[in-house]
Amino acid sequence: MATHADHGSNDGSGQLHSGLSYALTVNSTVSFVIPAWNEEAQLPSTLDAVHGAGRAASLSFEVLVADDASTDGTADVARAHGAIVVPCNNRQIAATRNAGARASTGEILIFVDADTRPRPETVRGVVDAISNGATYGGADVEWDCKLSLISRVLLRSTLNFYRRAKLASGAFLFCTRDAFNQTGGFDESLFAAEEYYFSRALGRIGRHAWVKHRVVTSGRKLRTYSDWELLRETLRLMLRGKKGLRTRAGLDLWYGHRRPDPMD
Repeated sequence: MATHADHGSNDGSGQLHSGLSYALTVNSTVSFVIPAWNEEAQLPSTLDAVHGAGRAASLSFEVLVADDASTDGTADVARAHGAIVVPCNNRQIAATRNAGARASTGEILIFVDADTRPRPETVRGVVDAISNGATYGGADVEWDCKLSLISRVLLRSTLNFYRRAKLASGAFLFCTRDAFNQTGGFDESLFAAEEYYFSRALGRIGRHAWVKHRVVTSGRKLRTYSDWELLRETLRLMLRGKKGLRTRAGLDLWYGHRRPDPMD
């Protein structure tokens, strides 16, 4: 079953009132779509944050975990925390995001990484943005650990570029159901950077919004990979271009063996 937090009242005009000026009807649903592969350690805090944010925003919502062939307890953890489990066998992030979205029912889709925790203010910002005519967008990000200087510069530069270029990062991306359907969703020929190309497709049909309230995401890759490794992978992606994204080969940051996180 979908998880709902349907607070507020209807005055007969079709508007949901919760002390907030959201132009959503009471039948509108926000769908949180979380792609996951072997995420039993991260999922509990993510799902608690998602449910808390949805309730705080006084919305009708559902939470879906697209479980991409996990070999751990991801599916059980998701169900125990009130999520709908969408089984997949893709080992591809784009296809798994699409599977979750296509199984959802909401008019607003919010894609959240399994190690990312949205705040209530972020979700409110999404609804306000769409109420004001936005079609898609993202949010600023902060990490759950201290970053090295190189990581801070690299990541902050990337986020600033995404905001100026009217894109959205993979950790937190939202769009309307209609926009998802019009674009066909994430490009399933890509094994990485799918959010970049999806954002560009969304930008051709609608307005972008950048929510100023940050989400918190895990810095596990920053803890388990050296600055040199991260910089090398970034440069490799840039040099390979889109053609190099059509295979898992060379994309160990996404598909390689997951290194033990010292914070687990």
